[in-house]
Amino acid sequence: MSRKMNFIVSICILALLAGMTALYLLSDKNAPPADNQTLTSIRQIKLSDPVISGGMPLNDTLYNRRSVRVYGDLPILENDLSQLLWSASGITDPAAGLRTAPSAGALYPLEIYIAVASVEGLEPGLYKYSQEAHLLHLIKTDDLRINIYEAALRQEWIKEAAVVFIITAVFERTSAVYGSRSDRYVYIEVGHLAQNIYLQAEALSLGTVAIGAFDDKALADILELPENESPVYIMPAGRKAVK
Repeated sequence: MSRKMNFIVSICILALLAGMTALYLLSDKNAPPADNQTLTSIRQIKLSDPVISGGMPLNDTLYNRRSVRVYGDLPILENDLSQLLWSASGITDPAAGLRTAPSAGALYPLEIYIAVASVEGLEPGLYKYSQEAHLLHLIKTDDLRINIYEAALRQEWIKEAAVVFIITAVFERTSAVYGSRSDRYVYIEVGHLAQNIYLQAEALSLGTVAIGAFDDKALADILELPENESPVYIMPAGRKAVK
C-alpha cells in the first residue's frame, strides 16, 4: 500500500475515533447524574405514583401562593409528599432523564433530603429522594427537626413542620462544564425547584416557606454530607393551620 493510501486510511481512522469519542461525551453529559449518596441506606421506600395531570389550575396556585410559617398538627399524606418531591425534581422524560425543574445543561447538581416528622406511612427520620426510581432512601431514624432548627438560627416553623426539605448542591457537576459561571446557575436552579414546591404545596392545600439563613457546616454535619456536597436551601412544609 502506498504512503498516500496509508495516510488516507490513518486520517479516516482518526476521524472515526474522534466521532465516537464526541458521541460518548455527548451521551454522558445528557445522562442523569450519578447518585452522590455515600451513606448507607437502611432501606428503600417506593413512593406513590405522582399525578401528572389535572389538579388546581396554575393561575389559581400562582395567585394564592404565599410563604406559610404556621402549620397544623395533622400529618400530611404519603401521596402528598410523593407529589411534592416529584414536582420539585421528578423525572418527566425517562429516556433523556429530564425533570420538572430546568437545569443548565441538564446537569442536575441538586439533591433533595427530607426530615420526616409527621407523614402517614413513614416513620420519622432522614430520607434522601431518588428521582430515577421515585423512591426514598431511609438514612437515619431520628426526628431531626430540632437539630435543623438549631442550625437554622432557631426559626420556630421548622419545629412545627410535618416534613422539612433540605436542598443540597454538588457544584462540580455544573462547574465541570460552565466554569466560573456555574455557581449562579446552581442557585438559579434552586429557585426553580423551590417555586415548584411552593406551587404544588398550594395545590395540595399545604404550606411551605423557603429558608436561606442557616449555619452551612452545622447543617452539613447533621446530614453527614459528602465533602463535595453543600446545603443551599431549607423548606419546612405542613398542613396550613386553621385560622
